[in-house]
Amino acid sequence: MAVQELLTIPREPKLAERIREAANRDALGHAAILSGRGDLPAAARFIAAAFQCRGADKPCGVCPDCRKVGKGIHPDVTAVEDPDHKNIAVDVLRGVVSDASILPNEGRRKVYIFPNCDVLDGKAQNVLLKVVEDGPPHAVFLFCAENSAVLLPTIRSRTTEWKLSPPLEEAEGDGQAVKFCEILCGGRAAELAAFCAELENSKLSREELRRILSGVRDLLASGLAACYGVSGEPLAVHLAEKMGKYRIALAAEVVGRYIRECNYNVGVGHLTGALAVDLSR
Repeated sequence: MAVQELLTIPREPKLAERIREAANRDALGHAAILSGRGDLPAAARFIAAAFQCRGADKPCGVCPDCRKVGKGIHPDVTAVEDPDHKNIAVDVLRGVVSDASILPNEGRRKVYIFPNCDVLDGKAQNVLLKVVEDGPPHAVFLFCAENSAVLLPTIRSRTTEWKLSPPLEEAEGDGQAVKFCEILCGGRAAELAAFCAELENSKLSREELRRILSGVRDLLASGLAACYGVSGEPLAVHLAEKMGKYRIALAAEVVGRYIRECNYNVGVGHLTGALAVDLSR
């Protein structure tokens, strides 16, 4: 697997937040299908990082396990591929089943990602069925399939499905997240305070504020990836150039803290005011 940063699911901030919420409730399950139109392997790697993460808000993106997953070097996260054959050979899948019985090397789980289920025929899937159905508690299986129907009903019935959306125009909340990040690039405390005051005056609910901040966190994650040369999206590159990895990491940590604060009975005005102060330090 190429070295990559895995701290975001491109164009899917809402899905990323739902996965985070499930991870922090320890409710991700042992098997999942990533379906729909979008970067399915990135979504699978995001979930893999959530399983391995040792931080408070999974995936935190900064703990050693998250960083290893992000760079594609975690010994307990495996992409199951077979470049020598049109379809993944049964022997390769038997190797996965055998390996799954072994305890993790250093992570919390052993995660197996199938980045293209179009190359998993019925016979191969049947090899996996028992371990997916009744495997060891430390084993996790993530299947990437644009159309989940390519997987057998017996596999689908034992998994959770996370569906990515087709690319759409940016929603209003996403646009606010972009604006927030552009202001962070400028580094002007007064402009940041004015924008946070604008958010307060718009009578946002805590849920709406959390959605905007989740978008900001995912954009910052893309910027951090660009710092390492593994994201070429224009805004990510702009963030990398203007803020640098140290400032981006600090901002992401602050934003993550205020996302968690949105879960408590705290006024939006208090949250946005304190957020502006903390981000200006």
